Amino acid sequence: MARAPASRGEHAALLLRVIIGSLFIVHLYWKFAVLAGGAQAWSSGLIRSGYPAFVPPYVLSAEFAGVLLLIPGVWTRWVALYAVPMMIGAAQFWWVRKGFYFTKAGAELPLVWLALLALQVLAGDGSYALVRSPDLRGLAMRLGLGGWARVR
Repeated sequence: MARAPASRGEHAALLLRVIIGSLFIVHLYWKFAVLAGGAQAWSSGLIRSGYPAFVPPYVLSAEFAGVLLLIPGVWTRWVALYAVPMMIGAAQFWWVRKGFYFTKAGAELPLVWLALLALQVLAGDGSYALVRSPDLRGLAMRLGLGGWARVR
């Protein structure tokens, strides 16, 4: 079935997913190539700060998913949603240590990331997406939750 021409909103969602994916590239580059001690030092720092052992692998998986899946548009809505808890955790991490403001390395920037991810979830896949995200109603029907799918 042919799709209608992309709207401005579709193009905006494409731009948003490319920007977020590119920011994930920069973050991964920093962890693996710039930070003294690399990803191991970053991971150890999170553990020393009291985060559970599952947090570093989850963060890396969310960032790699952002790079590999957001940019080409593979299940964009779900990949962005997967990264949301990471940004909530990052905001909490910096809020309790430095406060809110970016100028003091606070929670302001992770909250902006969180807003971008939430916008991506709401905006959807955008134009030129390789694999479109299944809609919630279709997913609910496939999972046998038909009653939930009828609720508006």
